[in-house]
Amino acid sequence: MEQQFEKYLAEAIGVGYAEKALSALSQEASVSIRFNPAKIAGQKPEDLVPHLGEQVAWSPYGHFLESRPLFTLDPRFHGGQYYVQDSSAMFVGHAFRQALKEFSHLDRPIRVLDLCAAPGGKTTDLAASLREERGDDFILVANEVMKQRAGILAENVARWGEPNVCVTSSDPAAFARLGGFFDIVVADVPCSGEGMFRKDEEALRQWSVENVALCQSRQRRIVADVWASLAEGGILVYSTCTFNRLENDGNVSWIKDNLGADSVPIEIISGQDRLVQTLQGVSLVPGLVRGEGQYCAMMRKTVPAEACHLKPVKNISSHPFIDKTLDGCYGVVLKGDLITALPSNVYAEFQLLDVLHPILRGVAVGTQKGKDFIPHPDLAMSICLEKEAFCRVDLDLTDSLAFLHKDNLVLKDFPKGLLLLSYEGVAMGFVKNLGNRCNSLLPQNRRIRMAIQKGEGQI
Repeated sequence: MEQQFEKYLAEAIGVGYAEKALSALSQEASVSIRFNPAKIAGQKPEDLVPHLGEQVAWSPYGHFLESRPLFTLDPRFHGGQYYVQDSSAMFVGHAFRQALKEFSHLDRPIRVLDLCAAPGGKTTDLAASLREERGDDFILVANEVMKQRAGILAENVARWGEPNVCVTSSDPAAFARLGGFFDIVVADVPCSGEGMFRKDEEALRQWSVENVALCQSRQRRIVADVWASLAEGGILVYSTCTFNRLENDGNVSWIKDNLGADSVPIEIISGQDRLVQTLQGVSLVPGLVRGEGQYCAMMRKTVPAEACHLKPVKNISSHPFIDKTLDGCYGVVLKGDLITALPSNVYAEFQLLDVLHPILRGVAVGTQKGKDFIPHPDLAMSICLEKEAFCRVDLDLTDSLAFLHKDNLVLKDFPKGLLLLSYEGVAMGFVKNLGNRCNSLLPQNRRIRMAIQKGEGQI
């Protein structure tokens, strides 16, 4: 099977590049992170993380690290100040930012779908790019068909804190009812995973020609199923973490010929890493780039799309607690006793997406229990949280890890009642301070489970 893989690789990128890629698969992988621009408050990345490496050429907030730290013991990771993402995967964000500029003329919120979104690296990258380019004039749907992975996606979106995101767990075919709704669709489709070989030696041993063919067929079905939801003139960003031409250039050609699209060339960024231009897209190959590898191509839809006939709910109601806790204009949605805030300017779009049964949308604000209001854990990490809404306590590293480990905290020197805990200005969650102890509002599934030794923590 390894000989067949080498043959496929050489066919896709050439013999010389293939030899470099095969050699690189036995070398140690690079480590990179991407900062959340809404949570670095104008600070320089090099002032936040010691020994920060070179910036990723195609990502304004991506940086290499000189070594892999234990991210679990960094409160800023838990608070969504940065996301750990392979540098090659960040290239999809670069292509997306190029596509985004083609819709600067829109006089309505831009609508974007991240179709195969878990665990959330590309979703958080798209969200940051949309906010920087469009302010709050956008809606981003992040979808993951696998329920368990969708839960992980929702957790990572909540940490990032972006209110204009809707997380769904639907089959791609379900989006067809949203005829022509999306301006941009990003499809990082499931693949044979050749870009994972350096991380997982077993993946190489399990590689087969049959699996490549199966992946190619599945990828075509996924794109064909979602195609109706992309507007005429809309852009598809197609990507995989594999290198063979069947799943990459071959599928792009099939999409253009069978679904109706034209290629959109992706701008090549110069730098230390060398990108390979293929017939239809761009390939990032280990040995030529420091990351694990990625393939990316863009296409513009050239055929008409059916109009979306769903009618949104236009009445927007509010809630006094939202007005006090969130910075901006929001409408309220009640689901049981949970109060959720949706940005007013995209309220109608959020309502349209009810047909997809979202598992997360907008900002989960909290619940009313008699006279008491209990804030939702997601509210603490939202980028639209009003700074003066809660009494904020900035903990040291030891107490921050104790909170994240769900150990008992004693905050006698601070007011009783609800407190918002942070570390170096990055919010982590709420406690109810009783004086002699604190009741933590941190969900059990977000706690650090590993044992923490004194003095450990931070990257």
